[in-house]
Amino acid sequence: QLQASGGGLVQAGGSLRLSCVASGFTFDSYAIGWFRQAPGKEREGVSCISMRDGRTEHGDSVNGRFTISSDNAKNTVFLDMNNLKPEDTNVYYCARARLGICGPAYFFDYWGQGTQVTVSS
Repeated sequence: QLQASGGGLVQAGGSLRLSCVASGFTFDSYAIGWFRQAPGKEREGVSCISMRDGRTEHGDSVNGRFTISSDNAKNTVFLDMNNLKPEDTNVYYCARARLGICGPAYFFDYWGQGTQVTVSS
């Protein structure tokens, strides 16, 4: 199970921290990614971290503003979002990559529920 939380309403330039708590599987064997999808638009990969080797990836639109990290003892992945922009408004989902490496959406076999992030201008 993946439980995402931390979304909310924030003004442009503000910050939020999203959390994704995992349970029911061996956390250290997987990668966890964050995706976002606005209504009527394609799903976009935001950030990903591999618990196997600690490697992280960020999408071009968030690189330098978002940071992904993990607390393996708590089976939790965090997404720190800084300098938020109105275009970051979206539902954010965390997902598990079955091979333990980050990649496109088809690498991910289990998805949690989303958490809404709204950035006002």
